[in-house]
Amino acid sequence: MHDALTGLLARRTVAERETWRSLWDQLGDGKLPAEQAVTLLASLTTRLPDPATLAALHASLLERRPARPGPAWPASVNIVGTGGGPATFNVSTAAAFVAAATGVRVVKTGSRAYTSSLGSVDLLERLGVRLTSSYEQTQEDLERDGIAFAGPFVYPAELTRLARTVAPLGMKAFGRFLNALGPFLADLPVTAQVTGVSHTMPLDDLRTLADTITTCSVWLTTNDRGADELLGFADNTIHQGHGRQVHIRAGQWTTADGGFEALAPAPKGEAVDHFLAVLGGRAHPAATATVRLNAAALALAGGLHTQWSTALAATDEAVTSGAAVALAQRLRTRRRAPLATGAAHHG
Repeated sequence: MHDALTGLLARRTVAERETWRSLWDQLGDGKLPAEQAVTLLASLTTRLPDPATLAALHASLLERRPARPGPAWPASVNIVGTGGGPATFNVSTAAAFVAAATGVRVVKTGSRAYTSSLGSVDLLERLGVRLTSSYEQTQEDLERDGIAFAGPFVYPAELTRLARTVAPLGMKAFGRFLNALGPFLADLPVTAQVTGVSHTMPLDDLRTLADTITTCSVWLTTNDRGADELLGFADNTIHQGHGRQVHIRAGQWTTADGGFEALAPAPKGEAVDHFLAVLGGRAHPAATATVRLNAAALALAGGLHTQWSTALAATDEAVTSGAAVALAQRLRTRRRAPLATGAAHHG
């Protein structure tokens, strides 16, 4: 058995990056047995390793991603959640549209569903919104529309190789690990990332991991209701890195009315209509308020605004004017994306 696996199983620290490089090399050469690939994923899903091991594992995957296209895209931000919390509709995807309609440059990553009924990729497919297949195409969409939805090319190929190696078992059983680490593996030249962390994820470990990222600022959002998005009816904390925190009380910036029943996912056949209703302010007020709160966080993280009050006013205008719906409808008229593939699954 590979040294990385014996270390994980024994709960020892495996902080040598070369050990992880060796594992990925064996995987890429087709020399890692399927049972060892399953063991790797099962161990990581059962419990994330200690911070030093997680940092080495993370770094070893980062270095295998495709080459970036140069400097970061100015004032751009990615929003992505870990999933795993209470079931909600696609809040982060809706927030991406609303934020972009206010002028925030948004590059959204996401995946198909593990624990929810529809992941962001599933919803975008139903909307008819294409995923990008290269950095050049992503930048083109960003410049033209102010928003782009990055495809699986931004993730290390090792994730797809793991999925192929464990087939036909599938990756859904290992969703907790992929959901936890996935948001930190997408390589995008953005200047900021906002990642919602649910109560099912190891927040302290992810905060430590986020502090190692130097290519962009990373905000982690949490709340006392366990969801992986900011909630108007909950007490929220935004972890802005290296011990900096911002607290948002229930009802501080939006209505505190409503609850998870207002954020419940619509049946799959009604998901598109419900999503557009949220963007247009025609759904439950708490649903639109939640989306606006998360969109405002993107505006602040991306530097378009410096005050919550002005950021929220802009998101209100994007909803009430119909700009957010118009943006979604405009993207729907472009050519449909092919069926997306890839092993990175998170919210």
